[in-house]
Amino acid sequence: MSKDANIKVNRRRMALGLAALTTVLAGIPFTPVRAQTFSVLHSFTPRPEVTNYDGSYPVGRLAANASGTVLYGTANTGGSAFGTVFVVNADGSGLTNLHSFIYTNGTQPLGGVILSGNRLYGTAWVGGPSGNGGVFALNTDGTGYTVLHRFSATVGPEPFATNSDGARSRAGLILSGDRLYGTTEYGGSGGNGTVFALNTDGTGFTTVHSFPAGAEESIFGNYTNIGGIRPNGGLVLSGNALYGTAIGGGRFARGTVFKVNTDGSGLTTLHSFTRADYHPVLNPFSANSDGVNPVAGLVLSDNTLYGTTEAGGAFGQGVVFALNTNGGDFTTLHDFYHATDGYYANGTLILSGNTLYGAAIGSGGFGGGTVFALNTDGSGFTVLHRFINDTDGGGPDTLTLVGNSLYGVARYYGNFDNGTVFRLSFTPQLSITRSAANVILTWPTNVAGFDYTGFILQSTTNLASPVWSANSLMPTVVNGQNTVTNPASEPQRFFRLKAQ
Repeated sequence: MSKDANIKVNRRRMALGLAALTTVLAGIPFTPVRAQTFSVLHSFTPRPEVTNYDGSYPVGRLAANASGTVLYGTANTGGSAFGTVFVVNADGSGLTNLHSFIYTNGTQPLGGVILSGNRLYGTAWVGGPSGNGGVFALNTDGTGYTVLHRFSATVGPEPFATNSDGARSRAGLILSGDRLYGTTEYGGSGGNGTVFALNTDGTGFTTVHSFPAGAEESIFGNYTNIGGIRPNGGLVLSGNALYGTAIGGGRFARGTVFKVNTDGSGLTTLHSFTRADYHPVLNPFSANSDGVNPVAGLVLSDNTLYGTTEAGGAFGQGVVFALNTNGGDFTTLHDFYHATDGYYANGTLILSGNTLYGAAIGSGGFGGGTVFALNTDGSGFTVLHRFINDTDGGGPDTLTLVGNSLYGVARYYGNFDNGTVFRLSFTPQLSITRSAANVILTWPTNVAGFDYTGFILQSTTNLASPVWSANSLMPTVVNGQNTVTNPASEPQRFFRLKAQ
């Protein structure tokens, strides 16, 4: 076959993604686009002083509406200087500042918001009359802002000052019926934080549990106790049991996984993270077998809890772990290594099927952190995206899954150094190869846990006024790839994959 004929045959088979882009095949195999597409949906604007329109340094998990077309989130500062609640369309358009915080009503909403109906709920870390923050609600159109609870003033020496209800809620809330549950980092009767509950109208506030004062270790200068110290992460609810993490305390003063009933009874330390020794190569990172300092919350599937630590593990840079809800079968699923995997995974994991997704705030090769995935048995760890700081942001937080896309915020950098909202989309990659008298089209059955069974292969004879129709031959699965074999003698056609 001549070179010209070879080009002609190859041009009969062109692979397209969901966007109808063509690639001419000139005697070489088609190289598919990457399975994932990273997009910066919004870069938070500059602050001439301390204020701006949209906020800066976004934090926490984004909340999505039922159709997945609209996202709600929080920024740590900016707006009128003390942070914002914002809304943005899932395509990045229409970002609107719904609320700018003022100090008297609380400031620095660090935990994101949750959505119920047309009402958003969240926490402010500091501010208010006591300076210890509170719990707030507002409507999705920005109206009806209400402070549901203001945490009371603390007394005594910091950082173990005490009060009745807790102080400084860093984590987001969870909702069960009309009841909100959350944690505070400080305060309570032991000065080491609380688990609290209140109704969505602000009534019925209850301190579910106050973490007790600790005993100082004579050698390490940290504090041991029952249950933990300083719960930074959010909670997960199963039946009448709340599960969470505390960054310090426990048997070895390195943090805990705890359980407490919604009525305040039955506090149990499910796991105390062990002491860590300085790593001989990665000093000052401390290494151990199970991790140190769980900052993020947990995710629950059946009777297994999954979480992360920001330090410890084989390389001293954090782990992904799993354990049963009774505290048994603790397993280190993955040890982070900063140069490749990222480190300090302090956002709560999310779970889809048998795949866990998370974010690490540092390194990963470019210094901005990573988005990663792994199977619930610890296999298949994959870095889905490495942040480059200047262009796409750095320091990603807890993710939100909508369809075949992960959404999140990056705390820093981006175009104006004030953080970004991003999307990581997973569309199947369509590839084409020549084999004897046939042209073979392939695309994966799944990638990183995203199932592509809902996609069909379509073709058209021209792109000027295309009429797309389903390919007459159905795919067969060969080595994890959907495979369609078409004779090369057929008329010229263009191909794409389309979600049903």
